[in-house]
Amino acid sequence: MGFHMQIIIALLLGLKRNVHIFIGLILGVLVGWKLPQTNFPQVYNVLNFIGEGFINIIQMVVLPLVTSAIIIGISNIGDSKQLTKFGSKMLLYYGIITIAAVSIACATAILLQPGVSAKGLINSEVASHIQEYVNNAIQYQKENLTQIFMDIIPKNPFEALASGKMIPIILFTSIFAIALTRAGEISRPLVSFFESIFAATMKVTDWIMYLAAPGIFALTATAVGSFGIEVFTNISKYVLAFCIAIAIQFFIVYPLMLKIFSKVPVGKLFGAISEAIMVAFGTASSSATLPLTITCCEKRGISNRVCSFVLPLGATLNMDGTAIMQTIAVIFLTQMYGIELTPLLIIEISLLAIVASSTSAGIPGAGLITIALVLNGIGLTPEQLVIGFSLLFTLERFVDMFRTILNVTSDTVVAAIIADNENELDYELLCGKPIEQKV
Repeated sequence: MGFHMQIIIALLLGLKRNVHIFIGLILGVLVGWKLPQTNFPQVYNVLNFIGEGFINIIQMVVLPLVTSAIIIGISNIGDSKQLTKFGSKMLLYYGIITIAAVSIACATAILLQPGVSAKGLINSEVASHIQEYVNNAIQYQKENLTQIFMDIIPKNPFEALASGKMIPIILFTSIFAIALTRAGEISRPLVSFFESIFAATMKVTDWIMYLAAPGIFALTATAVGSFGIEVFTNISKYVLAFCIAIAIQFFIVYPLMLKIFSKVPVGKLFGAISEAIMVAFGTASSSATLPLTITCCEKRGISNRVCSFVLPLGATLNMDGTAIMQTIAVIFLTQMYGIELTPLLIIEISLLAIVASSTSAGIPGAGLITIALVLNGIGLTPEQLVIGFSLLFTLERFVDMFRTILNVTSDTVVAAIIADNENELDYELLCGKPIEQKV
């Protein structure tokens, strides 16, 4: 089957599985276009209520999602019998790829400045308030650097949880997860407890995505009704920056990784996983694609020992596309609200995007949920940036499908490199005709 036909099939699959979201988006554009806010203020009061409520519901799951994902990810690595052989290399390669992704995202967003063209959408008084808020936070950080580091260490983890201080929460959770791995089998019931929390949180997130249709409808209608149909022109640079960063990561970084660290031919590997890539595009879910990703890799010669260890952890912890989106999105928001991007702030955004992306569930829309973690780290919340955040949601489905391709491909690249390093790759299968297996 030709590659263009695969793309068409993926688009149709994505439309079929997410038709309610596409309908909500289209209806939102039409309502906002035909019913401008100045003529129908009462309608927009209702739409604002629905849109802001949707954002609040999203924030509701951030804390349980982040804490449970960190504990499960670290404890699974520590408990794995393959840790000594594969674990260190997996973390190294995932680290290199994710740092490259965030660096590319920063460079692209800073060069293209996607948020500058959207400045006119923000009320000057609101922008001034946000600028003052962030400037005060940055000034405090400069004058109290020692105290900032001390504040990272939570005196009371439960107080940090209650107040939503994400960095202290992440530090405590990571230390606690490492301790669980060292405690041995006695800690297994507690790990199972957090696995249950993670599973339940993913289910809640899945339910939230069912509310995405009215939520995105309300947010889109509000944005278009307030600023006109030309709002999409104002945010087109955001899409451009995202697409450029995605393309660089896919067509340059991944081939370079394979060339530098292995002998795996790029074309053969990408051809082997093309079916998984298309399903990833259609479903916008790396978790839903995982069984097919494993099957594609094993059919083309990557051993089960590598696939069963690297790919599930990658689907949980390694989210290059999500890291790119979150980095560009937060820089877009800072530019939109006129916040000065200092080197310290850029580094902080990058590090938080790496953490936030690794805690995102592999389901549609999860990346935009954990972006609240990045905003919280620089002293902001989605409620303060409600207009900018609503614009991101109008583009979320389009962006989500492309970043999922990157998430899935990144996992298979690392699995192929490790398999090559450890002589766990059958090159005859990779380069020849795969063994017939039922998917």
